[in-house]
Amino acid sequence: MKNSRLSTAPPPGPGPNRLCRALVIALLALGLLPAAWPAFARPELCEAAAAQAAQEVGVPTDVLLAIALTETGRGRDGRMRPWPWAANTDGRGHWFDSRDAALAFLRDTLARGQRSIDLGCFQINLRWHGMHFATPEAILDPITSARYAARHLFNLHREFGTWEAAAGAYHSRTPRHNARYRARFAELRAGLHGRGVAARLDEVRTHAPRPAPSLATPLLAGAPRGASLVPVSASGDADRSALGTGAGTRPFIVMHP
Repeated sequence: MKNSRLSTAPPPGPGPNRLCRALVIALLALGLLPAAWPAFARPELCEAAAAQAAQEVGVPTDVLLAIALTETGRGRDGRMRPWPWAANTDGRGHWFDSRDAALAFLRDTLARGQRSIDLGCFQINLRWHGMHFATPEAILDPITSARYAARHLFNLHREFGTWEAAAGAYHSRTPRHNARYRARFAELRAGLHGRGVAARLDEVRTHAPRPAPSLATPLLAGAPRGASLVPVSASGDADRSALGTGAGTRPFIVMHP
């Protein structure tokens, strides 16, 4: 991973809270969210966060959504949706029904001295990338993790030249180790277009006010050169594939009520 600056100064514009409200209103109008705000609690958190972060950083919405689906996609109501309260440690994927349950699992894992844990919509690994977050718990915040994932993908695209290659490097920088992940990413990205989801979210981006992204900091400074968001083992193969429906077989999925 190369250390780089994405910008030297943020453009003027409304803050992220105003943008978030505009996105929620637009998503409701387009039928992408249920009408009741309390229902805005699970897959919609990842989707709205992806739309906002893509807008802020300049990553295609469908790319960021497809990454979330590849990492944490699960079937619900006949559709594949990303899940915010997801974790993976010791080769086992866990889905939780609430943020509190996910936080309790995280804290218990940390109390055991384990720091190699993938968290949230985009399965960001605490061991490799925790230094870029204020607290371990912050990785579970959908918009915080979406912004980090978007910035990471932005840099990978600049380095590798295509979004598909960037998605593969998100999993592993070694092409032979990311082939299955890239194929799954491409399949899920195409599915977003087939359902018209990406087009509707692009409409949200078009009509939402411009944000004021904080891109002046060296976002990835100090990160290990070979680290992707899914950590790579000594052999070079990724030891954390996507939860459930991602690139790897996941024989131990634990569902938490």
